[in-house]
Amino acid sequence: MKKTIIHATAGTLAMVLVATFWTSTLIAELLLSSSAVALVKHCIAYYGLVCLVLAMAATGGTGFAMSRGRTGRLVDEKKKRMPIIGANGLIVMIPCALFLNIKAAAGDFDTVFYAVQALELIVGAVQLTLLFKNMRAGLRLSGRLRATPKTA
Repeated sequence: MKKTIIHATAGTLAMVLVATFWTSTLIAELLLSSSAVALVKHCIAYYGLVCLVLAMAATGGTGFAMSRGRTGRLVDEKKKRMPIIGANGLIVMIPCALFLNIKAAAGDFDTVFYAVQALELIVGAVQLTLLFKNMRAGLRLSGRLRATPKTA
């Protein structure tokens, strides 16, 4: 299979997973019961994270391989965003997801839970933004999306 297909598929999957986690969390927190929140946290921690880590690894690995020998603004921008995306995931998102799952499973919806939940939602929104920017740059690099002309 071509690296570009793997890269595009894995990158899209990663973005869809982050969006799904973010949206599911928000809906559960605002509209559903505490048992629904616990179920969402459980599914993210036990199933979602594995898929997301694999998708991000495939995206990063194929992106790194495809960028060898390429230069330009779009490639440089994607390369600058990837360490931020990776660090946000490893340092903030994964620990938050695991912590929130433990707290929700215990029914411990205290101030700390909601503070960590707020942090996870904020960083998740940042992740979505960065992933979207990388996707848009990738589409431009592939010629599937043209840059919009600047207007005065």
